[in-house]
Amino acid sequence: MGDAVQEGDVLIILESMKMEIPVEAPCAGRVSEIRVQEGASVEEGAVLAVIA
Repeated sequence: MGDAVQEGDVLIILESMKMEIPVEAPCAGRVSEIRVQEGASVEEGAVLAVIA
């Protein structure tokens, strides 16, 4: 946490049915919170990380 990111940077890679899906930062800022643990299942629309 605390890492600076730019719009479009890959934040997280989701895996689904053996496919990898990159999740990009929607804006520039700093990662202030990560809300999921590695290996956890997530629902569509879930907040994965917070950028401040």
